[in-house]
Amino acid sequence: MKSVRIAGGLGFYGDSWRPIKASIERGNVQYVASDHLAELTLAILQKDRQRDPNLGYTRDLVPMLSELLPIAIPRGVKFILNAGGLNPMAAREVLLTALKKFGLKLKVGIVLGDAVHERLDELQAAGVSLAHMDTGEDIAAIRERLVFASAYLGARPLVEALDGGAHIVLTGRVADAALFLAPMIHELGWRWDDWDRLAQGMVVGHLLECSGQATGGNFGGDWRSIPDLAHIGYPIAEVWESGEAVISKAPGTGGRVNFDTLREQLLYEVHDPRHYMTPDVDVDMTTLRMEEIGPDQVRVTGATGRPAPDTLKVVAGYEDGVMGQAMLGYAWP
Repeated sequence: MKSVRIAGGLGFYGDSWRPIKASIERGNVQYVASDHLAELTLAILQKDRQRDPNLGYTRDLVPMLSELLPIAIPRGVKFILNAGGLNPMAAREVLLTALKKFGLKLKVGIVLGDAVHERLDELQAAGVSLAHMDTGEDIAAIRERLVFASAYLGARPLVEALDGGAHIVLTGRVADAALFLAPMIHELGWRWDDWDRLAQGMVVGHLLECSGQATGGNFGGDWRSIPDLAHIGYPIAEVWESGEAVISKAPGTGGRVNFDTLREQLLYEVHDPRHYMTPDVDVDMTTLRMEEIGPDQVRVTGATGRPAPDTLKVVAGYEDGVMGQAMLGYAWP
């Protein structure tokens, strides 16, 4: 049965890409899917874009690929990244300039369409509700102060880029797990209405999207027992045509992959495990099974899905005069 091996990349803007090198060199992966965009990150990128209209993407893109491409290209490893942020076309230009500098000829696919700031009036006129998801407040209260609005796209345009032969797929705002679902659909030939397989793929992507969080890097259990966190490995998934997956990490890396580290990541940002809403499928996690099958190996099966929602979530930023302060307390080490 055919399978595909996908490595988790960054979990946030500024995350370390050193563990990705280990996944490429020792993890026998075919793809690296890298999530650079927390919701706060878009506000940071908007401030960059206000200072310089040629910015608005995550500037770790070129340094990261400059270090990883020399080891990835001989192995045929492809990259899917949402580092385009609020300005994918500007990210494309700096990436193409860097590729030319290094003498590399690679096909780069750009995914657009998430930016809806200029379309809000059109959408409202068409009857689309732009009420706040939690409070129900209408967008009119902040409409004049909005500076960006980005819809969470699904995997479909990413799959189209891969089908077109892209070595690097560069996106703006997409659902985090869609970065991982796209190569599964592309390689394994899943149908867009095969809800159970799509649900499995989304769960696997969700487990991988936060880099070292799935391998014990932010473990809330017996974190003292997690080995060699200084050299933590990022998660790797092997996914078969059936949807069954095994989560692991590169040999010789630190961290741990087991039932506890993965179930902690599984519930990250999940409001209702019976209805984990994504652009491609409505996932039911309550049918999921995770089973340790060896050291740092967990089999994931059983997710079920329903048809995708009719609407997409939008993250929007507006100018305001409030300053927030957050404090995070961490125990040693």
